[in-house]
Amino acid sequence: MAPPAQSQRSPSPSQPSGKSEVSDLKLQLRQLAGSRAPGVDDSKRELFKKVISYMTIGIDVSSLFGEMVMCSATSDIVLKKMCYLYVGNYAKVNPDLALLTINFLQRDCRDEDPMIRGLALRSLCSLRVANLVEYLVGPLGSGLKDSNSYVRMVAVMGVLKLYHISASTCVDADFPSILKHLMLHDSDTQVVANCLSALQEIWSAEASTSEEASREREALISKPVIYYLLNRIKEFSEWAQCLVLELVTKYVPSDSSEIFDIMNLLEDRLQHANGAVVLATIRVFLQLTLSMTDVHQQVYERIKAPLLTLVSSGSPEQSYAVLSHLHLLVMRAPYVFSSDYKHFYCQYNEPSYVKRLKLEMLTAVANESNTYEIVTELCEYAANVDIPIARESIRAVGKIALQQYDVNAIVDRLLQFLEMEKDYVTAEALVLVKDLLRKYPQWSHDCIAVVGNISSKNVQEPKAKAALIWMLGEYSQDMQDAPYVLESLVENWDEEHSAEVRLHLLTAVMKCYFKRPPETQSALGAALAAGIADFHQDVHDRALFYYRILRYNVSVAERVVNPPKQAVSVFADTQSSEIKDRIFDEFNSLSVLYQKPSYMFTDKEHRGPLEFADELGNLSIGEAANNVVPTQMVEENDKDLLLTTSEKEETKGSRNNGSAYTVPYDGSSTSVFASQTHIESAVSNPTSAGHSPQASFAIDDLLGLGIPAAPAVPSPPQLKLNTKAALDPSTFQQKWRQLPVALSQEISVSPQGVAALTAPQVLLRHMQSHSIHCIASGGQSPNFKFFFFAQKFEESSNYLVECVINTSSAKAQVKIKADDQNTSQAFSTLFESALSKFGTS
Repeated sequence: MAPPAQSQRSPSPSQPSGKSEVSDLKLQLRQLAGSRAPGVDDSKRELFKKVISYMTIGIDVSSLFGEMVMCSATSDIVLKKMCYLYVGNYAKVNPDLALLTINFLQRDCRDEDPMIRGLALRSLCSLRVANLVEYLVGPLGSGLKDSNSYVRMVAVMGVLKLYHISASTCVDADFPSILKHLMLHDSDTQVVANCLSALQEIWSAEASTSEEASREREALISKPVIYYLLNRIKEFSEWAQCLVLELVTKYVPSDSSEIFDIMNLLEDRLQHANGAVVLATIRVFLQLTLSMTDVHQQVYERIKAPLLTLVSSGSPEQSYAVLSHLHLLVMRAPYVFSSDYKHFYCQYNEPSYVKRLKLEMLTAVANESNTYEIVTELCEYAANVDIPIARESIRAVGKIALQQYDVNAIVDRLLQFLEMEKDYVTAEALVLVKDLLRKYPQWSHDCIAVVGNISSKNVQEPKAKAALIWMLGEYSQDMQDAPYVLESLVENWDEEHSAEVRLHLLTAVMKCYFKRPPETQSALGAALAAGIADFHQDVHDRALFYYRILRYNVSVAERVVNPPKQAVSVFADTQSSEIKDRIFDEFNSLSVLYQKPSYMFTDKEHRGPLEFADELGNLSIGEAANNVVPTQMVEENDKDLLLTTSEKEETKGSRNNGSAYTVPYDGSSTSVFASQTHIESAVSNPTSAGHSPQASFAIDDLLGLGIPAAPAVPSPPQLKLNTKAALDPSTFQQKWRQLPVALSQEISVSPQGVAALTAPQVLLRHMQSHSIHCIASGGQSPNFKFFFFAQKFEESSNYLVECVINTSSAKAQVKIKADDQNTSQAFSTLFESALSKFGTS
């Protein structure tokens, strides 16, 4: 056949290669539409493939709708499938075109071939056009009575689609009753399963408005229906078996005999090759026997072998899913699995996420009989090339030690870790040694002998350095160089970026001072001065507290900072028993894999008072006059911008940048605090022991914090903001990740402001009038979250703000980041002033 003449239309930019291929396809399809020549179906297939490929890559081929429908008049099932795919795609976006398909789809629903009848009915129901609902009722009714099970199966799901398009039409046609009859009497198990799935969804939706639907939903979990489905469960597909087993978990047996009947019926399902069926069956067994302690214990013994078999077979992903459920059971009954600990040994070719879960399970099943073997295995992992796994294995050894199993051997292993020339091994071991000394103080002599040989310069990780500093302070009387090591750390205060380390250093220097005063005196004075000048609020407050309590009474300070301590008997669990029970109730679901109840990752109302959605795409756009931000403003996978205010952020950067406290080391500003503290204390308790002005000045002199006259501090110039500031969302996102937090504070919101904050947009307009613009906002009463930005006038310096307002407490948690941190305090004053005026102007 000669190729058709080239179209004279100008090429469309949406068409491939700009050569009007769509127009060519239209002409070729029209030529083939009425042809009955031999081989015409093969030609149609090639053209249909081109049309589908163009449609798949986003090219608009809706202009071929009529030709495609005309060419579908064939008995070739492959052509039918491609045509139905094309029709379903464009019917959703162009309902008018869908009208053209009704006649040929209804005709195909009466075809002799059951496969074509089923495909046509599925396509007809998939049009999802509300004004075509009247054309669905007849074919669906015929399909539910069809002699072929495939057509009935498609028709059942078509009823569900009809319900979502028009619930009243579905109910008025009495389709739910027909589905119920099919569920209880149809010979094909897939039809039964589809009926069960559709009825559960329909009656659950209708139950809130209809008492009859509520009764029907309860009837689904009645004894006759449950026993009928269980007796046929071997005939069902794997998906259908899971559906039935999920329904059985909702059934409440009347007595123990029913429980044993159900368990006997499902016994062989534990040997099924499909992991989903096995886990669903295990959930039924566990739920049914919760009130029967002895039987519940036997269930654990019975399900152990099938689970361990599933773990060792299948893909790593399946192994992880099964292991997660096994991990939950191990945590609830570790003694049941203690003899099977070798199943949890890590294989060299397993993914790290599987190894990490196995390490947790080895820790849980450790007891007096198997501790030595487990710890020996874990010590081998410490030399693993996978550093995260090596870290986890060392932590696992420490956790076992804290469970009071064979502590002598474990402590020796941990001390050997300290002698390994690997930084990450030493770091993890230091943290664990600290915890061991808190629980077993009698081991201090052996541990300190090894720890004393570790140079603080070789420990860089914050938690490890904090642990080393804690031991230097706690056991400074036994470590000859402790005061001098602490002094060198204080001298490098500005180079220490971790607030946790600086907090531990303050406390350790205080403890060392009470044990070895002459050697620690100068270090303590320098540490207090540096701490008071620190921009981190917690560090500043602790240093100021220590300074004031020393001025008040040294003996009181010693009782507060370094009191006699008792050994820690139990370390707090990271999860409460209530949370664990909720996860157990949701066995065989994502809750087990995430290790948290479903409401924590599905229900926004239960995510905490200051937690919002995980994407900025859910936040509304700040209403700015001159710089409206597009909705696709921030990448969806960015989570840094939505950290809750309760999360501690490790900030890095130079000390004292943008701080509200500017106390230099020469003591000039310390005198301000000293004088103020002395006056306040003298007024509140002038007769307290050791609290005379002479005693206070003596402490200042002793620590090298003299009290010279405070020089007058000139007021900083007033900050002026750019009224027409503009900032690209991607730039905001990048800066927020990179910049440290300059200021973090809590601001009170006026009652008028609380009353005015009915929606985020109200505050946006107010802040814009003060040249502070919003780039994203979200939340609902009582919690609102905003991201603001501002720019310095005639400069490109930016200020970024995260503001979380709780209208119930009338408080705003504010974090400020700035390009120029020296002016962040001035901007904070402007921001607080603008927020305080909200609702009053």
